[in-house]
Amino acid sequence: MINETKDKTPIPVMVSWSSGKDSAWALHVLRQQPDRYDVRGIFTTVTKTFDRVSIHSTPAWVLKQQAERLGIPLYVIPIPYPCSNEIYEAAMRKFLEDVETLPSHLTASHFAFGDLFLEDIRAYREEKLSGTGFTPIFPVWDEDTAQLAREMIAAGMRAIITALNPIKVPADFAGRWFDTELLADLPDDVDPLGENGEFHTCVIDGPMFSSPVDAKPGRIVQRDIVSASTDEDDKIHASNTSPPTYVYADVVPL
Repeated sequence: MINETKDKTPIPVMVSWSSGKDSAWALHVLRQQPDRYDVRGIFTTVTKTFDRVSIHSTPAWVLKQQAERLGIPLYVIPIPYPCSNEIYEAAMRKFLEDVETLPSHLTASHFAFGDLFLEDIRAYREEKLSGTGFTPIFPVWDEDTAQLAREMIAAGMRAIITALNPIKVPADFAGRWFDTELLADLPDDVDPLGENGEFHTCVIDGPMFSSPVDAKPGRIVQRDIVSASTDEDDKIHASNTSPPTYVYADVVPL
């Protein structure tokens, strides 16, 4: 009997790369299925004012090292600060146009996202890609977050808490490593993977990398999140009606 899976060409995929654990694990899951998926690149928004990954605040130099250790192209989508949702969506449409013009061996037909259980976010992504010719996929969707967090750590993933909402998570968690001790210390009402916007991470090492990123936690700062309009600046985790203050941990060279 002919193996139908082997007869099919792997689906070309680009991964939405926040620089954090969920997107990194989604990429890892895809790469565990080479007969089905061909991961061709990662893409992310970078706030030009700070030269950092939006929301997660990962410095651009760390982002570049991550891409190097993944061994795939990095596509940076620049956005201003503050950035309204209208500007964000225009930047994403421009990126889709750019992907369409890539050579056939570099382009993709599918975009992968590391979302876990927020139905409204998934619906938002599906809506924005509807009719574009690109298909969204969600490799870690509906995984048990407590179990998945332990699985990530057991696999050797190392990530720094780079941003958090101090209303939901103690401020002194900023700069801590995402490890078993942190999981044990999280308040009971906090999702183990921070899926409700409680915290965000920067991945330094893991099975998806050829070698660790040369970085460690740095200075801790607080900063108000300023919106450019009545829209929430943090579209991906919009839960507050007023601009919140976030606590950030810098990522610095070893």
